[in-house]
Amino acid sequence: MWQKIFPDRFALLKTFILIFLTLSFLVRMVFLIWSFGEIDTSIGALIAIFGIGFLFDLGTISFFALPYSIYLLLMPQKFHGSIVDRWITYVAYTIGLMIFLFSFFAEITFWDEFKNRFNFIAVDYLVYTYEVVTNINESYPIPYLVGLILIAVGTLIFITYKKAVFSKTFKSTAPFKAKLLPFFVVLGVTIISGFFIKNKHAEQFTNRYNNELSKAGIYSFFAAFRNNELSYTEFYNTIDNEKAFELVKASFNNENATFIKPKEHSILRTIHHTDSINKPIKPNIIFICIESLSGKYLNSLGGDYNITPTLDSLANNSIFFTNLYATGTRTVRGMEAITLSIPPTQGRSIVKRANNTGLFTIGEIFENMGYSRNFFYGGDGYFDNMNTYFGGNGFNIVDRGRGFLLDKGIQTTRTNIEDEEVTFENAWGVCDEDIYRKVIKEADMAHKAKKSFFNFVMTTSNHKPYTYPEDKIDIPSGTSRAGAIKYTDFAIGEFLKIARTKPWFKNTVLVIMSDHCASSAGRGELDINNYHIPAMICNLPDIAPQKVNKLCSQIDMFPTVFSFLNWDYTSNLFGKDVLNMKPEDERAFIGNYRKLGLLKGNKVMVLGDQRKANFYEWNPANNNLSLIPTDKNYLDTTIAFYQVANYLYTQQGLKSKQ
Repeated sequence: MWQKIFPDRFALLKTFILIFLTLSFLVRMVFLIWSFGEIDTSIGALIAIFGIGFLFDLGTISFFALPYSIYLLLMPQKFHGSIVDRWITYVAYTIGLMIFLFSFFAEITFWDEFKNRFNFIAVDYLVYTYEVVTNINESYPIPYLVGLILIAVGTLIFITYKKAVFSKTFKSTAPFKAKLLPFFVVLGVTIISGFFIKNKHAEQFTNRYNNELSKAGIYSFFAAFRNNELSYTEFYNTIDNEKAFELVKASFNNENATFIKPKEHSILRTIHHTDSINKPIKPNIIFICIESLSGKYLNSLGGDYNITPTLDSLANNSIFFTNLYATGTRTVRGMEAITLSIPPTQGRSIVKRANNTGLFTIGEIFENMGYSRNFFYGGDGYFDNMNTYFGGNGFNIVDRGRGFLLDKGIQTTRTNIEDEEVTFENAWGVCDEDIYRKVIKEADMAHKAKKSFFNFVMTTSNHKPYTYPEDKIDIPSGTSRAGAIKYTDFAIGEFLKIARTKPWFKNTVLVIMSDHCASSAGRGELDINNYHIPAMICNLPDIAPQKVNKLCSQIDMFPTVFSFLNWDYTSNLFGKDVLNMKPEDERAFIGNYRKLGLLKGNKVMVLGDQRKANFYEWNPANNNLSLIPTDKNYLDTTIAFYQVANYLYTQQGLKSKQ
């Protein structure tokens, strides 16, 4: 039977398939051991993991095997073993082995960073080769790893040769009829895997790690490539649009606001904060968006790492939010939440989608109040579409400018961070000290021109490879995340030392918040603790420091700032003034590109992309989620927010001109 399925002419293909299945099994074992404490390791679960994994591995290898199967089928018997046959076979086999070994190495590095098989992040990163390749080169000993891959390829080819597999393939006299069965077996597996099996079929567990282990990396990559955009109405639970808008508008009842289009599908409204006592003030605003800083790393949020003395000191001298959650797990998701003040949209962040310019962002409010708006980034803002998004929404751009030009339709001013302004740089951009020096330089010029400014500053130092200037802190560069965090904190301290000497600082409010946590992986659908981030408002005039313990979201930061400034303004934002929230108003939106959650108290509703909804009780002590019976009102409210956010985006309701 085995000989019929794989006659001698298919001996090399059989070996190729077995090598892939073996390597894939070994990678799955590595991930199992690596994350053993997070996985359901019952006998039944392990059997299911490796059983499902084997089927997905089989489907994956079928896509690679099919082209060679066609070749083997169509190559006439008289040409078996010819120079052309040998050349094609050796080259194809070598390239195939290199692809497999490289992809398995890439999977290991991806798991190290995200605790996931390849997903939409891996697809996105294909576009940004400079940052990604440089980051890998700075994070891992690439020459040694490439050398090991080449040695492994050579070893596998040598073993294949010694086992006489090449000889069997080239000397086979199998007729066309004998080659039909193996061809149709491969074709059948390919058709079933390509048209009937979805990556989500691997997700048979409540434990997220088990689901990821069941998948195959290459298969997951192409699944993410095909499904990088998700239609909310097609994949998620919906309710009537009228009801959805009614629920969302009702959530703004405690605001002093007037809806501009009360009978339309719109949340556009005028918010009032000014009165005879509370006069509007217009200080400069510098917003520092810290890369990948989880709340757990601050002593002021319960940590014991002792690596954030500057931020811990500021926490005691600011409006400090102790219970604030990021909306997502990536920088562009944080930018979406902060600037658009919107719940996380399914699929990709709006920052990376089409039709993402001319939107009603917080920048629109600053412009109406007479501010210049500036986006600072230490790398090239081409990465993750940041320059198009910020430039297309009225911000001036200050970035490294490595050669990528802005889209022709973007009308903005772009200022480069010049070589002489850089003391240290890695894959992601200049070190935090350098970007802060540029911020101060631009602030000096704005002050001289008597122009109020809003500066959005995106830091980069707290990112793998965790490198920064030597002799700044007591942890060597490139050795750990703890070092990168300590340097990030140090750089903020150095920035403040200089800024406090400037004439504009007394009239400048400093807002500090993380874009997302250092890690987002967990056992459940959404790992709630891995959305908890630090946030604070510093240097507010005549406002005493206080700790705000209300449950809130990234999207609430700037509506809260505008309240402190006593501004009347037009708003299309979902965020609210945190200090004005009543207990029933407290909530946080958390999600990843497929799961969308609403957290209220210790309850969280999670919407999935198979029109599923799971309701959980969250235990903050151990971060566990326990399924509980669904609350219909809670479900409708959750659906309403995400459905309205999607509706406004797709129906041009987020545009600044309506």
